Amino acid sequence: MNIDQYMQTLGERARSASRAMSSASTGDKNAALLAIARHLEASRSALIEANATDLAAAQANGLEAALLDRLELTDARIDAMLEGLEQVAALADPIGGLTDMCSRPSGIQVGKMRVPLGVIGIIYESRPNVTVEAASLCLKSGNAVILRGGSEAIQSNQAISACIQAGLAEVGLPQTAVQVVETTDREAVGQLITMPEFVDVIVPRGGKGLIERISRDARVPVIKHLDGNCHVYIDDSADEAMAISIAVNAKTQRYGTCNTAESLLVAEAVAESLLPQLAKAYATHGVELRACEASLRIINASASDDVKLLAATEDDWYEEYLAPILAIKVVAGLDEAIEHINHYSSQHSETIVTEHHPRAMRFIREVDSSSVMINASTRFADGFEYGLGAEIGISTDKIHARGPVGLDGLTSQKYVVLGSGQIRS
Repeated sequence: MNIDQYMQTLGERARSASRAMSSASTGDKNAALLAIARHLEASRSALIEANATDLAAAQANGLEAALLDRLELTDARIDAMLEGLEQVAALADPIGGLTDMCSRPSGIQVGKMRVPLGVIGIIYESRPNVTVEAASLCLKSGNAVILRGGSEAIQSNQAISACIQAGLAEVGLPQTAVQVVETTDREAVGQLITMPEFVDVIVPRGGKGLIERISRDARVPVIKHLDGNCHVYIDDSADEAMAISIAVNAKTQRYGTCNTAESLLVAEAVAESLLPQLAKAYATHGVELRACEASLRIINASASDDVKLLAATEDDWYEEYLAPILAIKVVAGLDEAIEHINHYSSQHSETIVTEHHPRAMRFIREVDSSSVMINASTRFADGFEYGLGAEIGISTDKIHARGPVGLDGLTSQKYVVLGSGQIRS
């Protein structure tokens, strides 16, 4: 296969399809999403069979546990894909909406119209459900998309792609509005990110190495986050049972996701009481603790043999483990917690557990991350949980889109002017 020619063809088809999608009716877009859901449901056994082939190959190649977890397609995850499609279909269509209309002294009216970005290239690893999430959001927002999944998920993605193509064809929308790159050659990525004549924006989803490479080499604008070093801070006014529940859930509900907590900060006034209980709770999940000097002393004083405990290094405060490992630090209070988070965080998601309202308000004002929470697990930093239906990724950038990127994040705005014959003097 000639990769240059192949990617050029995908780009040309996507650009043509994007023009058709920009004028597609809300009814047609919703009908396509629901048709895709029906084809996925009808192909459930084929999807799981294709995924089993990918899983077997990945295990044989020594893929790490966190990536294997992301790769697996279970019935529950297929159900979530179907629910996501239905939710996106139920969302208001942002395209064509007029906002901020105002009259000017000249008599003209000026406002903004929401429009698609055009062609979106999405590069991702392991998670085949991203294929459906990305396709649904791009279609509903009137865009065309080129999807390049990881080589480890090639069979799964092709099986899902067949369902998407069938759904588009059923309602008469261009099948080339969603194209899955069929080659595992890495050169395809290099071509995709350097085709500004065909691709308007790139969204990389995957490991830090992938995203750094895309950000460095792309000639197309990139919506990205490099990693998810998320924090839980337990304030000295926190409800004890709530603090333990949130801190444990944020770390252990799933290990291989970017919104999983990687660092726990505990106010020194409650550390002696809470840390032994937390250490015991984490031990039941097999979580290894990387603890500061104060945390080590407190946990060692009461730790059972099943607690996995090591001294933290400076590197641990920056780390996104994507594994059952957690960094723990005792801090003097809110000021030190905010300072620590703003220094070490990847600006993804942070939460405070507190019953003190003024401190909670300070935390959400002063912590500089894309999602900041009060008394809730960081695992809620997700497009589905935020009511976006699905997400195309979580952006830690500050320009264009920040946080979970849903429909609005895949659109832009243009100015519109309504006149009645005015000319400028």
